[in-house]
Amino acid sequence: MTRRLLAVLCLAPAVLTGCTFPLAGADPGPTTSPSRPSAPTSSTSPGTGKAIAAALRQVRVLGQRPEVPGYRRDQFGRAWTDDHSGLGGHNGCDTRNDVLAAQLQEPKYRGKSRCVVIAGTLLADPYTGKRLAFRKAKASEIQIDHIYPLSRAWDMGASSWPAQRRVDFANDEATNLIAVDGPANASKGDSGPGEWLPINRNYRCTYALRYLQVAHKWSLPITTADRNSVKSITHLCP
Repeated sequence: MTRRLLAVLCLAPAVLTGCTFPLAGADPGPTTSPSRPSAPTSSTSPGTGKAIAAALRQVRVLGQRPEVPGYRRDQFGRAWTDDHSGLGGHNGCDTRNDVLAAQLQEPKYRGKSRCVVIAGTLLADPYTGKRLAFRKAKASEIQIDHIYPLSRAWDMGASSWPAQRRVDFANDEATNLIAVDGPANASKGDSGPGEWLPINRNYRCTYALRYLQVAHKWSLPITTADRNSVKSITHLCP
């Protein structure tokens, strides 16, 4: 099985064997108010083109992606752990449920839980533009994507990071995680903008900018193909 296919399988919460995806988070105490990342939109904000141009000047470019042996999902810690230092870390809810709660409209929780999201609506999926209903029984239909994929990060430098830095990267709710259509996420796999762009053209500029922002934040390079693809769409960005 290829590393690309492994990355796709481990992004789908319904496929659990070997991926260790805890879908339920521990409930916080009654006085706890969990931190949540802000919900994305499927449209592009004014000024994105200039922001992309600035972000391109801040990232390092490699001719092509190297392939570093040894990648496994657990190299980035237990999936969706709450034990990270970023937004939502140590709030009593796991990362997956944090992102669902922030990005779904009117999320519904299991029983008295304030963590385990069982239903809600993604008003406009960033990758397809479609309105999507989330139901826990069919959780793979809406997945949590790493905009800068984990196995890609491993090859581009994360293989040499300390373990906790990899955990923090994998659970970067503020910058790198987004709720999206499951099939669209599967088609993306561990690609960057050089190989894949959302079919929702209204989100392409935002996607490109966020990819660059994650790369800069975590000191990860992009490929020449990434840079060329991003440049090719910048003239379409407001």
